[in-house]
Amino acid sequence: MKVHIIGGGNLGVAIALGLAKFAADTEITVTRRNIESIKYLEHHGITVASDNTHEIASADIIILTVKPYQAGLVVNEILPFITNKTIASAISGLTVETLQDLTHNQHSVVRIMPNIAAQFGASATCIAFDPKDKAQSEDVISLFKTLGTVPVIDEKLMDAATVLGACGTAYALRYIRASMQAGIEIGFDSKTALAIAAQTVKGAAQMLLEENVHPEALIDRVTTPQGCTIVGLNEMEHQGFSSSLIKGIKTSLQKIKG
Repeated sequence: MKVHIIGGGNLGVAIALGLAKFAADTEITVTRRNIESIKYLEHHGITVASDNTHEIASADIIILTVKPYQAGLVVNEILPFITNKTIASAISGLTVETLQDLTHNQHSVVRIMPNIAAQFGASATCIAFDPKDKAQSEDVISLFKTLGTVPVIDEKLMDAATVLGACGTAYALRYIRASMQAGIEIGFDSKTALAIAAQTVKGAAQMLLEENVHPEALIDRVTTPQGCTIVGLNEMEHQGFSSSLIKGIKTSLQKIKG
């Protein structure tokens, strides 16, 4: 399969590196106006080009990872060079209908929202599409399954998916940072504190994914009567831990919706 990624920013590069590592027999091209910062991708077998149309005619899937304000310009630039392609858009706020209009309904359109953990095969990539493009969307789903999980959702939830699955990476990292800082206060050096905090979060997430249970079920396994875990949890809740996280997520969604 030939994958053409337009937009060599953090997300586009993360997808490219993930595909190079986890999707065998995939030919990958990444385009960016200034390619100096991504020339290193060539060492991973990835083609780098400053021209968005570079060999795009032979691509099986075109992935858009540009900024929203660039969408119209990029689509108009590539349209003369493509015929009956599958276009997967990771452009925040750009609806399937809008992209269909931009492409004059001549191509199959799939909306995706991966996160930068795609580089490590650990993205939660939400996908939405028009029913008429279901067959073509299967190729996109299969591709991103090599990079993590792929929930198929209603398009009306894509903005929420951006907040929960993409912005959520930063939220999780902020928790790890805070946990590391606390670890330093209670006696660890920063490197050890970070290693423990990060692995603990990874382990908690893996348990949830593999056992498919509610988080509280696993919390109950850790908490014991009059133990140190429950008093810590209760103090965090008294200080607004859950409510502040919920408010942050909802505020991010309000920002996307304008």
